[in-house]
Amino acid sequence: MSQHRAVSPRSRRHGPRRRHSRGVSRRARLGRTLLILTGVLVLCGGATAWYLYREIDSIGSSSALGADAPKSTDGSTNILLMGLDTRKDQNGDDLPADVLKKLHAGSSDIGGYNANTLILLHVPADGGKAKGFSIPRDDLVDIPGFGKDKIKKAYGLAKAAKETKLRDAGVTDGHELESAGREAGRAAQIRTVRDFLGVPIDHFAEVSLAGFYHLADALDGVEVCLNKPVKDRYSGADFPAGKQKLDGQQALAFVRQRHGLLRGDLDRTRRQQAFLASALHEANSVGTLTNPARLLDLKDVVKDNVVLDKGWGVFSFVQQAKNLTGGNVEFTTLPVESFAKHHGEDVNIVDRDLVRRRVQEQTGQGTYGKDAQKKNGHPSGGASDHKGATSGDASGDKKDEKSDDTSDKVSGGGIPCVD
Repeated sequence: MSQHRAVSPRSRRHGPRRRHSRGVSRRARLGRTLLILTGVLVLCGGATAWYLYREIDSIGSSSALGADAPKSTDGSTNILLMGLDTRKDQNGDDLPADVLKKLHAGSSDIGGYNANTLILLHVPADGGKAKGFSIPRDDLVDIPGFGKDKIKKAYGLAKAAKETKLRDAGVTDGHELESAGREAGRAAQIRTVRDFLGVPIDHFAEVSLAGFYHLADALDGVEVCLNKPVKDRYSGADFPAGKQKLDGQQALAFVRQRHGLLRGDLDRTRRQQAFLASALHEANSVGTLTNPARLLDLKDVVKDNVVLDKGWGVFSFVQQAKNLTGGNVEFTTLPVESFAKHHGEDVNIVDRDLVRRRVQEQTGQGTYGKDAQKKNGHPSGGASDHKGATSGDASGDKKDEKSDDTSDKVSGGGIPCVD
């Protein structure tokens, strides 16, 4: 006869409770483990984001601004944005055939090194509305060392002159020539714009056609709005009216189109302004600047396709000037008086004094204003001083392009509609 161990009521009562306690203990340890792992992942994610911020924040590879260049003294920041019309990479080598095809901009042998997009972005110290001033690329201005020519040519003229000088000195390495030539081009373009507008330039950013294409793709496209449908075989633009999201290839066609637009280049300038306003809105609305995956894409694109001045921390600036990504920015196109021919090319005749007053009144910078004009008289370089230029409407494409005080402004904070 088997014997059974007696189990007291106390034992029966507390036995199951111990097993339940052990289960609770296991779940608690599992919960703590999951919390610790989550914390580690969060910390790693934060570390990754911080690494990416630091990587992008440290980008800067050009000394073209010059250590002794005049800087803003009122706490504001002036940034020159330069869009370079070249089909070459940073080393001067041809772009891959597949990239050239997507650019719809011809072969690597055309385009030169013109700064076809020039925008001065003024960010006030008090956090007020930022202002972007677009400079039409064909404005006839003084280019230091080269006389009067289209403002966009300052870069290419200085680059070619520097390379010729180096070749004469025995330099034959193509990459060395390209690097030195581009630095000279940047310095000349910055000085030309600074002298033309009469205000300091604190920072600059240069992007090529390929860089623009890759940046638009890194943002997963940018939404734009057209007042009417367009189709242009030169730029590749083929879009319906209304709002639509463009990938990198489409975005490039959008900002490059000028054929078929009523005001030609000036309407193209408004396209560029609208794209920037939309891109800033996009970056703010989808959290581009706080998303590690997007930052990783952006980091690689910026490092390969964008040139900044040394010492300029991009994200430090964005954090300081949140009004940009918040849409608190307004773009205008600087005035054009008339049109002419200069050395056989179509140019814009501009009144430098008027342009300077317009910029300085809206930025509160510079000493070239009404008082200085009354005191010193009308300086050279105004609308009346364009030696070698034949006045009059240069061509049918130019006659409707004139810009003046009534030119429409393009504001940020949304998706502006343009022609």
